[in-house]
Amino acid sequence: MTAIGRVAELVRYPVKSMAGSSTDSALLGLHGIAGDRRFAFRRVGDPTAFPFLTAGRFPQMVTYQPGGFEDVKGEPLPTYVRTPSGAEFELRSHELRDEIRNRSGHDVELMMFKNGIFDDAHLSLISLITIDTIGREAGIELDRRRMRANVVLDTYAEEPFLEDRWVGATIVFGDEPDAAAVSVTMRDERCAMINLDPDSGAQDPRVMKAVVRQNANFAGVYATVVRAGLIRTGQTVHLVRSVQS
Repeated sequence: MTAIGRVAELVRYPVKSMAGSSTDSALLGLHGIAGDRRFAFRRVGDPTAFPFLTAGRFPQMVTYQPGGFEDVKGEPLPTYVRTPSGAEFELRSHELRDEIRNRSGHDVELMMFKNGIFDDAHLSLISLITIDTIGREAGIELDRRRMRANVVLDTYAEEPFLEDRWVGATIVFGDEPDAAAVSVTMRDERCAMINLDPDSGAQDPRVMKAVVRQNANFAGVYATVVRAGLIRTGQTVHLVRSVQS
């Protein structure tokens, strides 16, 4: 077991495609971080296999901020959403649905998912050095929120895209024998969502172009949970090739 760094930031995204919420600690369960992507807005009348309203169709969705978290059966779930104008609407309210419909042009309804709704895996990880390197290549100071990772790591090795070599290995959070652990399953192939400014929704194609040039459009990794437990910022992170579950 090799120590590779520390947890720099933990983020949950309560509503798919909306802003994330940083936390000092979180319960990592078999379906990812508690409270992560438990809600999504579905486009009413859309018969496709993926009928959800995301920032791909409505870029300003990343500027909506869920808040007012309450514990519901061990899950911290939001009670309201703050809009880009500063208004606060109850998460399940008609006012929020009307706000999103009027701005996006899509009639929507809120859906809740017991085990969350994920594109590829329950957890995403990326290192600070990878984020910084992408920013330098793009010619901007890259806001880490663009990468929408659950776990941001401050790695001891100052090597960008070193996450690629973690695929097939196990990441362990902390030094305890029963520490939370995840299996790294694949590299994170990026989409145009990383081009979106998290404060305005404005697009900057330099970001994705930088990832394409530097690492064939991969940045960070996905993982599945093999052992549940508490994870927290500052925690030492270890890399192992196998771990007892």
